[in-house]
Amino acid sequence: MQKIDLKPHYDVTVIGAGVGGLTAAALLSKAGLSVCVLEMADHSGGYLAGFRRKHFIFDTAIHWLNQCAPGGMVGKIFDILGSDHPVAVPQKRIRRFKGDNFDYLLTNNPDEFKDRLIREFPEDKEGIIRFFKAAKRIGKSFANFSSYFRSEETMSFYEKMANKRHLLKFALPFIPFISYDGEEGIKKGLRKYFKNEKIHDIFCSDSSLLSCLVPIGWAYYGDFQSPPKGGGQAIPHWLEHIVKYYKNDIYYKCRVKEILLDGKTAKGVKFDYRGTEYVVNSKYVVPACDVETLYEKMLPESMVPAKMKERLRAAEIYSSSVTISIALDCPTEDLGLNEEAIHLGSESIPRSEHMSGDPERTELIILPPSLRDKSLAPAGMGTLVIFMPAYMNYKDNWHTHMDEHGNYVRNEQYNKLKHEIAEVLIRRVEEHLVPNLRKHILFYDVATPVTHHRYTGNKNGTMMGAKPGRANMQNKIAHYRTPVKNMILGGHWAELGGGVPIAVKAGANAALLILQQENKEAFKMLAGYMDAKISAGEVMDAQCFKPYDNSWVQPLTPAEKLALRTENELKPRAEM
Repeated sequence: MQKIDLKPHYDVTVIGAGVGGLTAAALLSKAGLSVCVLEMADHSGGYLAGFRRKHFIFDTAIHWLNQCAPGGMVGKIFDILGSDHPVAVPQKRIRRFKGDNFDYLLTNNPDEFKDRLIREFPEDKEGIIRFFKAAKRIGKSFANFSSYFRSEETMSFYEKMANKRHLLKFALPFIPFISYDGEEGIKKGLRKYFKNEKIHDIFCSDSSLLSCLVPIGWAYYGDFQSPPKGGGQAIPHWLEHIVKYYKNDIYYKCRVKEILLDGKTAKGVKFDYRGTEYVVNSKYVVPACDVETLYEKMLPESMVPAKMKERLRAAEIYSSSVTISIALDCPTEDLGLNEEAIHLGSESIPRSEHMSGDPERTELIILPPSLRDKSLAPAGMGTLVIFMPAYMNYKDNWHTHMDEHGNYVRNEQYNKLKHEIAEVLIRRVEEHLVPNLRKHILFYDVATPVTHHRYTGNKNGTMMGAKPGRANMQNKIAHYRTPVKNMILGGHWAELGGGVPIAVKAGANAALLILQQENKEAFKMLAGYMDAKISAGEVMDAQCFKPYDNSWVQPLTPAEKLALRTENELKPRAEM
């Protein structure tokens, strides 16, 4: 059992050891600040925590990565923390569109997809070419995003003016397509390019015209990556190592109860660890946790304006999921699968039902992690993940009830329901993709919105927080500075969107806001680097940042340990 041995005072307390919180903690540590990270789970990572079952490793929720290649936003931040960071693997085969009567593959050469469509639908050749050109323009904007990710809250008036011009340039390729969403909107948008409805069917599970275009745009610029060796959890493990390298603290199973205040200024937090209450004193607090919980449970009711809380309650947020993590008795490729994510939909049902949470009708995403990374499963075996969007209110909150602490209490009905749904999803994959899948399953684990809420605390178990969109922008859902002085959001609620890039962006900007007050030289260097005006080498050599010895050693996965143990056991016999 870990010992809580707090320092009398820290510069910063970070709430949450997900990627956002750990990125902020690592950058602040490198700049010489003292940091204490508190995490309610028994490990770091949030949605990248991953888990082990027997000799298999499974990622919790990650499907693919963006902005993690050299020059990408995530890669840029990680480069200045240390050259030993986990490296994401570029994907060649990216997405397979599979329906009742179609089967298409998007690769890192999208022109192959385009050329096949032209061959099969020559009457729509001109529209197909225009569609892929539009996607490529969008991809180019994303490729330049790593120079525009500094928050305006860190900028001077003149910097904000210049930044607005950059953002407008970034947004221009998207603007013509923003209004084409929903069932009718996307049909209208697709008709601008394709007369043949069979091309429309390929995108039957997309909810907007932009969601059809963006993956193709990313593919043009090589912005699809698989998780690094050992799974997505390698990323938080590396960040955790850096925080501890600088003699800063991370404590687990610590549930924050209250933000401590001096008037309207944060001065630390009160938390519970195994039934004992502790206090952390600090000048700044960086909550990288659920913002609704923060504002409604950790602060006095009067501290946050009622209208602000109402807007947050009404924010449009991403769905949660049902994720089935499957251990196989054979390599995944033996089932006829490849590295791409397979999007399984049906052109015979309404578009909206692909995101309905109905296990019989919703879109499924099937991924073969062990094909991408052989270290995740023992030799001769494999892993498969089946994912579907899901919602907390399904079947009366999954047949759970909520206790006085806001936790969803699970029971036999809950366990029965989640396994019934898993069986439905496995049957659908057997019927449409992998015949006889069941006979290759050693075991499987099912995560629901209740699971995701339990491990992350995110509202309704949401995967990525608040969605980009007009309503959330108008209501100013995303923000770093809070009504409490010296309390700065540092998780994905500080931004619209989600995933690793948004978490890293949020953590980096939270750190930047603190450095703006506490270490002017470090602020100037980091801001210049984020604006692409300063090189990584200049940041690494700057005296305002502490050196790091690139000492992280990635541990062997359970499968690698098993292989090594087996090899050692066989050696004496071979020598005999």
